Amino acid sequence: MSQEILEKTPDSAETKPYPNYRVLLLSDNHNTFEHIETCLTKHVPGMSRDKAHQLALKVRNDGVAVVWVGPKEVAEMYYELLKSEGLTVTIEPDI
Repeated sequence: MSQEILEKTPDSAETKPYPNYRVLLLSDNHNTFEHIETCLTKHVPGMSRDKAHQLALKVRNDGVAVVWVGPKEVAEMYYELLKSEGLTVTIEPDI
């Protein structure tokens, strides 16, 4: 008679989802509202002109605004696209 041994993996070994990342737009002295709105609507899917304007206002008032949240690879892509347009952006984990 053979005995089967089942090993239980510790809870910490369970697969956890990758953390989301935030693309942040930072205040600067050289980008106009119009340029910010144009870049955001051009590169961020589903971004309306009105939402882009609201984000530009938030950046002016608070110094920073969250543009997008999602997987790291996509956040990096939006970061590169917006940066290439001259916007001051960064990404960070969404914790």
